[in-house]
Amino acid sequence: MVRNDITRTLSDMPIVALPAVGHLLHFELGVAYEIFGNPPREATDGWYDVRLCGPGPVKVGPFTVEPEYGLEALAGADTVIVPACADVDAPLPPELVEAVRAAHEAGARIASLCTGAFVLGAAGLLDGRRATTHWAHAAELSARHPRAEVDPDVLYTDNGSVLTAAGKAAAVDLCLHLIHLDHGAAVANAVARRLVMPLHRPGGQAQFVSTPVQATGDHGLAHLLAWAQQRLDRPLTVTDLARRANTSPRHLGRQFRATVGQTPLQWLLTQRVRRAQELLEATDESVEAIARATGMGTATTLRRQFGRTVGVSPTTYRHSFRTPPPT
Repeated sequence: MVRNDITRTLSDMPIVALPAVGHLLHFELGVAYEIFGNPPREATDGWYDVRLCGPGPVKVGPFTVEPEYGLEALAGADTVIVPACADVDAPLPPELVEAVRAAHEAGARIASLCTGAFVLGAAGLLDGRRATTHWAHAAELSARHPRAEVDPDVLYTDNGSVLTAAGKAAAVDLCLHLIHLDHGAAVANAVARRLVMPLHRPGGQAQFVSTPVQATGDHGLAHLLAWAQQRLDRPLTVTDLARRANTSPRHLGRQFRATVGQTPLQWLLTQRVRRAQELLEATDESVEAIARATGMGTATTLRRQFGRTVGVSPTTYRHSFRTPPPT
């Protein structure tokens, strides 16, 4: 039986509501339920009351979930965590979008995990705010919600009342971040230890993945992007790209924003950093040599831009991701 009220318990624990409706991914829903539903012994000042909310039984991956509360109950929660959508091309349930919007208007803190950001975008909560999602869907999120500042290269974003996380493991990072905000570092670290996770990864740290560069496909920039990627060791400018595309720099900027969700300069920098990641993983070339091979010029420039984009130094990245040569 689905209840439409979400009255507080006698202990008055903060309510974390998880909407379960539509086509959901079970990993993100399970992560949120596990983290907020199991208090560590270090949480001596109380924990959360976790509640599944939805109109009825819903298929979540190979499982069937039966929410105890209706979607109207989101408006009475302190925090609403929207799990990932299994198919971003499928229509979003309008009742879910409206319930999330109503919860935010009622003062709830709204967080999305992975592609759950599309629900927040449809509810108008990303307009004028910085947001992220799984890197594979960042361009689509930006195209659908141009008033949002979509950053495909971070683990999570925190706008106070609206938070978004990238894919999979980044969902855990955002949940730990929320616990850190509510209960402090010691309790958040205790939960991380239970999950066998790093104690803290800042939201600004990169997703450590190869962002889709869209160098292939049937869009108008495909040939230009492929041409530029073959010349990343050269000092390319927006003027060079516009000349190659036989268009003006201003028009090219609009094309880039619509197609890849970045300006031409941002895209170039992203590709140079990604190429540097590949060389750090697969070769023993020095940082100076990699800087030249990626068009960064100097090791100092590479370290600065790499740190800003990836969140760690080239040396640290190599230690973590260097592929050992075959024996």
